[in-house]
Amino acid sequence: MPAQRKLSAGVAVTRETTDGARFLLLRAYRNWDFPKGLVEPGEDPLDAAIRETREETGIGDLEFAWGTDFIETPPYGGGKIARYYVARTRLETPVLAAHPALGRPEHHEYRWTDLGEALRLTVPRIQAVVTWAAGKIMAEYKTV
Repeated sequence: MPAQRKLSAGVAVTRETTDGARFLLLRAYRNWDFPKGLVEPGEDPLDAAIRETREETGIGDLEFAWGTDFIETPPYGGGKIARYYVARTRLETPVLAAHPALGRPEHHEYRWTDLGEALRLTVPRIQAVVTWAAGKIMAEYKTV
């Protein structure tokens, strides 16, 4: 019988600036990613994504302006799959709070990036998410 895949869920958090849309990326060691974490048993993945974003960044004003469609990564790290939604915030300064089990924040820094920097900082698995989210955001401007 195949091993049960672990699902994590997160949000590609964006913010409008005078210079255009920016993506919130979090760094853990040398890896850049969006806020995400494991979906708990019985938990809805969207609820998990919202919870993890709030826990990891303090952002609680997520606006799912592009709906609740999602993209999933191919399996990685022992078969884990990450599901991402895209949402907007007005918060400019996330708070990297200490994780209760670790006694320190899970991430070392955050950065608001434009599309080019987001693609440069991330690995191909996350680049696909960045590209997908950018497509959602750009579609909004084309319909205005």
